[in-house]
Amino acid sequence: MKLNQNYDKLQENYLFATIDKKIAAHQAAHPGASLIRMGIGDVTLPLCAAVVDAMKQAVEEMARAQTFRGYGPYAGYAFLREAVGACYGERGVPVSPDEVYINDGCKSDMAGILDIFGTDNTVLIPDPVYPVYVDTNIMAGRKVLFMDAVAENKFLPLPDPAVHADIIYLCSPNNPTGAVYSKEQLAGWVAYAREHDAVILFDAAYESFVRDPALPRSIFEIPGARECAIEFCSFSKTAGFTGTRCGYTVIPQALRRGGKALGPLWLRRQSTKYNGVPYIVQRGAQAVFSPQGRAQIRQSIDFYMANAAMMAQTLKACGIWFTGGENSPYIWLRCPGGLSSWEYFDLLLEQAGVVGTAGAGFGKNGEGFLRLTAFGGRESTAEGMERITALLHRFPD
Repeated sequence: MKLNQNYDKLQENYLFATIDKKIAAHQAAHPGASLIRMGIGDVTLPLCAAVVDAMKQAVEEMARAQTFRGYGPYAGYAFLREAVGACYGERGVPVSPDEVYINDGCKSDMAGILDIFGTDNTVLIPDPVYPVYVDTNIMAGRKVLFMDAVAENKFLPLPDPAVHADIIYLCSPNNPTGAVYSKEQLAGWVAYAREHDAVILFDAAYESFVRDPALPRSIFEIPGARECAIEFCSFSKTAGFTGTRCGYTVIPQALRRGGKALGPLWLRRQSTKYNGVPYIVQRGAQAVFSPQGRAQIRQSIDFYMANAAMMAQTLKACGIWFTGGENSPYIWLRCPGGLSSWEYFDLLLEQAGVVGTAGAGFGKNGEGFLRLTAFGGRESTAEGMERITALLHRFPD
């Protein structure tokens, strides 16, 4: 019996597990101290009324023999797949319900999708990046190449024709930097993928936070993307499903490699390894697309983006360089005083009682940066920025 030796190549702890340990140590040393959490991207507003009502009705259905549901379709119930497809269609992006696969969140599918690709593929990943992209490929033993996302390119790297990749990860709006690709920039990536016969794995988990109508919310807005891209979306931040778990993956029927359509391969994988999202949760997700649901979740998104605007205004007043906050709930700021990511993280935690996320945890290009999230309450966000401002005054200009 042999273990998977690729696990030895991983960092000892997952980024957010390290943060949890630091928080626990701080709370043990300072019992009762007030902490403001602006690090992990977990929402704080409750599920909207339309979603709750739909879930309640679904629970009632499950309580009656006539309407009880057992195992559901592996790709998700038709009512939700149709709602997702219709939403894309309203934005001028044709997506068939048969191209939609319901999941329990982006993270699961972005890891699981790798099962349909060979381990001898070369993977291209931006740095800094959401750790799941890197770790899941290291676990599988794939060759990973990194593209530099830095301040000079506004954390939006573009293709290098001299570099070949088979699988490309893109996230826009980006986690952790909050940067958003333009249509012209994504068109460059689509052209690259088609030239190299590559597949783009496009993480669109934060598409609902895009305010600028000129910026794309889906890679399928780009001509040719249906032949080279898979898109992953989530209800986690859009509708507060972080504790409820639901999302969807879009695999166009036109996407083929090696003479095979990728959608059926994915369904085959899911039917073997996955039993699907509960009926009750999928009914709640369907309600997100109702007129009432859309209006209610828009209020929640507006609330978080108002937090982001407040945070951005504070940092601008303090002369701190950052990205994000305008079309994304994330703020990616340069650490003051030449501090490293973890030095500034520890300083905020110990002296301000504010929890951020050290940029170095997202890759080497994250060193010297810190991520803040706008998912807190209004009062706690305002207090957190006041604490950060007070601490910044200790640094010389």
